[in-house]
Amino acid sequence: MLKELNQVIDYIEEHLTEDDSLEKLSEYAGVSDYHLRTLFFHLSGMTVTEYIKNRKLTEANKDLLNGEKVTVVAFKYGYQSLDGFTRAFKNWCGFLPSDVHKKGMSKFVPRLSFFIDVKRGISMNYRIEEKPAFTFAGVSKRVPMQFEGVNNAIVELAQSITEKQRKEMHTLQNIEPREIVNVSYDADENFMKEEGELTHLIGVMTTESQISNDLDTIFVEACTWAVFPCEGPFPSVLQETMARTYSEWLPASDYELIQAPNFSFTKMDDQKSGYAYSEIWLPVKKITK
Repeated sequence: MLKELNQVIDYIEEHLTEDDSLEKLSEYAGVSDYHLRTLFFHLSGMTVTEYIKNRKLTEANKDLLNGEKVTVVAFKYGYQSLDGFTRAFKNWCGFLPSDVHKKGMSKFVPRLSFFIDVKRGISMNYRIEEKPAFTFAGVSKRVPMQFEGVNNAIVELAQSITEKQRKEMHTLQNIEPREIVNVSYDADENFMKEEGELTHLIGVMTTESQISNDLDTIFVEACTWAVFPCEGPFPSVLQETMARTYSEWLPASDYELIQAPNFSFTKMDDQKSGYAYSEIWLPVKKITK
């Protein structure tokens, strides 16, 4: 996958003056649009769209320094109007295109190159499991997006579960892992930024169809899951493992993400304060070339 990502970078660089869609880029890479967007963000810290915009405006800045007219540069890089280009350029670097001509001002964002840093040599345990179609059943609410630390809104959600809801969830629970799971989905920024909100569900997995209106539900089609166990201080070890699945395992694996909810569960250690065993479940499919 790293080879394909670097080929995508080459393709973007060769087509900066064209308006290529994400679908075309993912087709070129041989993976789904969702997988390309997700993996690109977790490896680079920016979305594919942000990267393309940065590189287009960097090259536009170079052209302006070389004396090309602002109008010519604007249309060269796909802007439909001079005003639109001027606004985008100023938002990007803080100065006007005319300032490049007059004052020699400039900003540069280099092209990316993807690689895996193997210096740490820390192994990752995982397994692949097949699951039939099932339903998440539990309680849910919109909570702030938060990549690190304890999300207090999720703590409050857990505390809001009634005894009646707990009993029904216990009755419905009939598919492994038979644990209380945490499911996050429907994020404002598609999980690409620590901004906005997402929907978080605390519940169980079931194949039962009779579920009361006291519980919220999410149906999941039959699919393959990559499962990552981890053990250590909670929640840091869970969050660190999640980050490594995207930055280390996915790029080197033969699997790509599919657009379905991922989930995790955690069992706190009664003997060690703040210590827990967790598993992260990512919905994936084999990459076919």
